[in-house]
This record gives sequence, structure tokens and C-alpha cells, in this order.
Amino acid sequence: MRGRSDGGQKKRLITSVCVVALFLGFIYLYHGSIFGSSRGASALEYGSRSLRKLGSSYLGGDDDADGKQDDSTKFGQEDGEDDIIPKSFPVCDDRHSELIPCLDRHLIYQMRLKLDLSLMEHYERHCPPPERRYNCLIPPPPGYKIPIKWPTSRDEVWKANIPHTHLAHEKSDQNWMVVKGEKIVFPGGGTHFHYGAGKYIASIANMLNFSNNKINNEGRLRTVLDVGCGVASFGAYLLKHDVIAMSLAPNDVHQNQIQFALERGIPAFLGVLGTKRLPYPSRSFELAHCSRCRIDWLQRDGILLLELDRVLRPGGYFAYSSPEAYAQDEEDLRIWKEMSALVGRMCWRVAAKRNQTVVWQKPLSNDCYMEREPDTQPPLCRSDSDPDAVWGVQMEACITPYSDYDHKVQGSGLAPWPARLSNAPPRLADFGYSDDMFEKDMEMWRRRVESYWNILSPKIQSDTLRNLMDMKASMGSFGASLKGKDVWVMNVIPEDGPNTLKLIYDRGLIGTIHNWCEAFSTYPRTYDLLHAWTVFSDIEKKGCSAEDLLLEMDRILRPTGFVIIRDKQSVVDFVKKYLTALHWEAVATDSTSDSDGDEVVFVIQKKLWLTSESIREAE
Repeated sequence: MRGRSDGGQKKRLITSVCVVALFLGFIYLYHGSIFGSSRGASALEYGSRSLRKLGSSYLGGDDDADGKQDDSTKFGQEDGEDDIIPKSFPVCDDRHSELIPCLDRHLIYQMRLKLDLSLMEHYERHCPPPERRYNCLIPPPPGYKIPIKWPTSRDEVWKANIPHTHLAHEKSDQNWMVVKGEKIVFPGGGTHFHYGAGKYIASIANMLNFSNNKINNEGRLRTVLDVGCGVASFGAYLLKHDVIAMSLAPNDVHQNQIQFALERGIPAFLGVLGTKRLPYPSRSFELAHCSRCRIDWLQRDGILLLELDRVLRPGGYFAYSSPEAYAQDEEDLRIWKEMSALVGRMCWRVAAKRNQTVVWQKPLSNDCYMEREPDTQPPLCRSDSDPDAVWGVQMEACITPYSDYDHKVQGSGLAPWPARLSNAPPRLADFGYSDDMFEKDMEMWRRRVESYWNILSPKIQSDTLRNLMDMKASMGSFGASLKGKDVWVMNVIPEDGPNTLKLIYDRGLIGTIHNWCEAFSTYPRTYDLLHAWTVFSDIEKKGCSAEDLLLEMDRILRPTGFVIIRDKQSVVDFVKKYLTALHWEAVATDSTSDSDGDEVVFVIQKKLWLTSESIREAE
């Protein structure tokens, strides 16, 4: 065949076909991206008649966006670099109105991650790499309204804000939620408390012989972990007893249960008992609760029960309402027998058992552990295993013994609530902090919070704020200073700093560990106020994108919500350049209110805006 002319023609033909194919592919991708992103491409600012074209790309993979992100961490930019600051951000497609970047199953499928579904790994955090991060504003759903205020919101929310009625039909016989016109109503029912969470809570208190059937046990029971919480009605009805629950559930087939909880104003968090430790220190909760949470507690040598054991305080309780506790069929009896044997080896005892519920109690000291037969399973954890290390740490199938202090005092040594809020926590000594340091920190944040409220007072009423987040909580004194307000605070501790989250739980508050270089585990529009104390300066040191952080803060902030930034002047100047693009509005700047060094306080409010398509659909 050598030297024949048709071979050259064939090569030229193949080359031509490839060139044409590449050209057509380019045209398809170009026009596809334009037409595919036209949904939600314009934004209408609330109260304005002018439309503003913003585009709608979702994943931030283009070169220009990457360049912006790299430069955005340089807070000390020269005036000549203003051209890299956008006048507007693109708006994500409407179908991303409930995007949770690190809990996005579409991303898992796209990246073809090899996950063990039987271990619930697909419900754990899997964050997009930098080239696949979104670089757009998350739009509210069609017809979105400012959320109903607390305490009315405990019992009803706007259906337009969370347009999911699947649970109302699936759980119609259990009184989880009911659709009534434009609202979704929450009667307070649950799978194992058809007569309401209030009566169910009182029955647990009665089972445990707490005085006056009050679940707070005269202030000795304050923090609760509710796993598989549904729409968090259990946590909602605990609040009136001065008990606060971390209501936990995955982003699973029970559509948006955590989003409903947060819309109602109830403390809640997206998470799962899978392969990694829960983001809470050891000895954080007085009570763990599971009402038909559909968890296989016997799997992997009881590793999930052992994780509950890690986060329970000395003498803490596990209330378990499930068929295994009362049903008489062969399978339920088998599970009950094996589970009873397992918790017995863990040194738990049955504190009470009635009807559909059993309550186990954890021991007060190490005595029972020391008295077990050699080689009893599960074993005690190694002495070099840190029970408070939780960020990305794998669970272990072992029992976490008590510290010498807890063993000696036979308990946590905590004062009853509310005294524990202002008393120096026993675990202060773990950080080398003195009682005097704690008291000074408390007084400093008391003054600062008072100043914040003075700044906000022209903009807020007593019921304006409900869900608050302290993005860098230290010892929790910001949240502690808000005790007189009808709010709750998600206290966030950086994953690479002192793990002071255990001090926060010892004070009767709640929180989690997080790395602000990544997206937070919550739905969009779930917090009324974000407090960012030197958070931008911290991520600058890590080399992370401050622009990404701004977009993430906008994602989790409710429309008309507030941001309080306390940081250096260059950070405030940087953020000011992005206000228009984010639809944020400056409220006040204060460089005199109890600032340390060059710290400046900058208060911002997020405007309510809707995409033009959302408005058309709502109409």
C-alpha cells in the first residue's frame, strides 16, 4: 500500500473530520452553556423595578474566576488593582437553590467517588476541589418570603421557602408536618410520640424520676444529641425546659428535614453516624436520643454506639425508642438480646424501661471498666488516642475511659444550668487557661456584644434574630453574652486551633468544628447573623480564597440577615469592594468599641433579591 495517493487523502479526510467535530463541539458547549444557564440569569432587587443581568455559571472552573480567587486573599491590594473586583456575581441556576457544596450527591456521582453506601459514606462530607467550586450566588426559591419569626416559627413555616411536602404525605399518620395553604404546620408529633413531643419528653423525665417530671433535672441535664432527628420537634419542645439539643440528620431521602428544623428556628446540623467521628468533643452531652432513627447499632462491633459513648458525659443517658425495645417478633428479640449484651459490656445499665422506650445510663467512673474480664470486647481505647480529635478522624470501636479528674469526681464536675454558663469550666486547665483569663474573656465579650446590639438596634426588633453563628467562638463568650436574648448560637471552632469546643459544651452551649476554607454543613439561608472575628485574617494565612468565603457566608445567610466582621482594616476595605456584587449593604463601621489593636467592626445587612424567573413563577 506504500505510496498510494488514497492513503494521504484518507489522512486529510480524517484530519478535516476531526477539526469540524472539534469546532461543532465548541459551538455546542458555548451555546449550551449560554442557553443552559439562562434560567435564573437575572436578579431583581427587592423593592426595585430594574433588572440586573448577572449570568448563572455554577462551578467556578474558568481561568478568570481562578485568577480572582488567587488575588482575593491579598487584603492589602493597591488602588490600581480595582479592576479585578466584580461589579456583580453570577447567579446559580435555580435548581441549585438548596446547594450544600460538601454534601452534594451530584458531585459524588460526577467525581465517581468510590464510597461504601452500607457505611453511609455518601452522606459524609466530600467537598469539591478548587476547580469545581461554585462561583455564584445561590438564589432563593420562587415566592421566597422572610421567615416567620420565633416563637411562632416553631409551629409553622412558609411552604414557598422549603417547597417540599414529601414528609407530610409519607408521615401523615405520625403528625410530623401538615400542609395548610401557604404554610407547613408542625403539630409536634413523631414516629414514637404520636401525642406530641411535649408529652413524650415528660414521660422520659418521669421514667428517670426527675423532680416534677422536668427533663432538665434541676439544671443537671442541659445538652442533648438527637440522632436521626426528623424535623427536630423533639429538640423544639426541649427548649422551653432550658435544654438545648443538637438535632442531627443526614441530607437523605427524608427531604430537607434539617432545613425545616433551621427554618423553624431550632438548633440543627447536617451529619451522619458513618465512618468518621461526629464533630463534637468527648463528654459533650448529658443525653443522646434516638426515636426510630433506623440505625444499625450492632454493626462493626458496635462502633456507632461507642461513638455515642464517647460524646456522652459521665452518667449520661441514651433514650432509645424503637421496636427492638418492645416488639416480640423473632428478629426484634434477637437484636434486643445482642444490643443488651453489647451495652452491658460497655458498662451501661438500664436506668428505665417502659412501653416503647428504654433508657440506658453510662457509668460515672472507670471502676466498671477496670473490673471487666481480660480481653472483653469492646476494648478500651489506647492511651494515646485523643477523644477530642474529631475533624476527619475515623471512628474507633473502643471505649473512651474517663480522665483522672472525671474518674475522681465521679461525674463532670459541672454546675447546674444556668450557673455553668458563667462558671469557669473544669477543662480550662487542659489549655493552661486560668479562671482569671476566663472571667476577663467573658467581660470583654459582654461589652462587645452590648456594643453590637447598640449598632443593630435601629435595624432590629426583639424577634428579628433567631439563628446565630459565631464563626470563631474561642471559649463561647460571644454566645454566653446573649443569654438574655431569644436566640441560639452555633459556636464554630477552627479545626487547626485550640479545640476549645469542649469548654463551650461545658458551659451548656453547642457548636461544631469547621475549616472555613470549605463550605459549612448546612442548607442555604439558615442563619440570621454571622459573627466573623478575624476569620478572614485566619484563612489568608492558610492561603484560602476570601472571595470563596464571602460567597459561602452569603449562601448560609438569610435574606435581610446580618454579618458582623471584626478584623483588621484591610479586611474591611476588601469586603466593602464586594458589597454591590453580593447585594449586601453597609450598616455601620466602628473602630472604637473595645477593639484590640487594629481591629475594626463592620456591620452588614444582606438584601432580599429574587431572580426574575422566581418572580414570574411566584406570580
